[in-house]
Amino acid sequence: MSVSVESLMSNVSGLISLPEVAIRVNAMVEDPDCTAEDVAKVIETDPGLSARMLGIANSAMYGYSKEINTVTRAITVLGTRQIRDIILTTAAAKTFENIPTTLISIDDFWHHSIYCGLLAKQIASMTRTPHAETMFMAGLLHDIGHLIMFNQIPEQIHQILLETLQPDAEELYKIERRDLGFDHTEVGAALAHLWNLPPVLQETIEFHHEPEKATTFSQEVFLIHIANCVASLPYSEDSEKDWQEIFSAEVLQKAGISVDDLQVAIHTALEEEETIRKLLFN
Repeated sequence: MSVSVESLMSNVSGLISLPEVAIRVNAMVEDPDCTAEDVAKVIETDPGLSARMLGIANSAMYGYSKEINTVTRAITVLGTRQIRDIILTTAAAKTFENIPTTLISIDDFWHHSIYCGLLAKQIASMTRTPHAETMFMAGLLHDIGHLIMFNQIPEQIHQILLETLQPDAEELYKIERRDLGFDHTEVGAALAHLWNLPPVLQETIEFHHEPEKATTFSQEVFLIHIANCVASLPYSEDSEKDWQEIFSAEVLQKAGISVDDLQVAIHTALEEEETIRKLLFN
């Protein structure tokens, strides 16, 4: 069966979509005529989404000492763009929560993705990376193309996964590209474009395995590349290696992070992962 990124997007548009509230908030943030009060009114029409957003806003990930107990207060404290990113993050996670797949452990997928997102946010905060507020979402969604492929073309992906088990096998994305003509990064980037997610997200998703190809958001892409590599170690053939063995000094320099600071970021991200998972999927 011939398959393409375009055909996957055509099929997936009827399977998964962002809730209307998330779509409206995403558009409103880019509209200079929309006020914080306007954004709050839209968010409050979805009580479940509002509750998850407030839970994350009050988590250790943001570190505010006083409780943020209303949507309006959250927007005042965090700003409309950061609230937009939290809304899109929680909405996307819930949208994909129950997508059927028999090929992988969905718990492992979200553990990896949340850990990657938390680590990316920690690194971004330490390095004052541009678009730092978006890095948690970038890490959370970097592999979202995999879920689409696992769901839409399970037989082909099963064969590809078997190939990765062979001695001296290429990396998964390279086998996908060789056997299908595209890989999960292209599928994820196409979905980000379809959903009109910010350009920085489209680029971090598309190039997280090949950060040197980034054109506009190079530091952000290298940051997600590093976070993904660290978060992937428990599931890879390099699982016995220390993360310091897999990065060159040049890669760390591109992301603006030191070895010592990355160690601190890893420790913090691991501590927060379970709490954030419960907030996203409650």
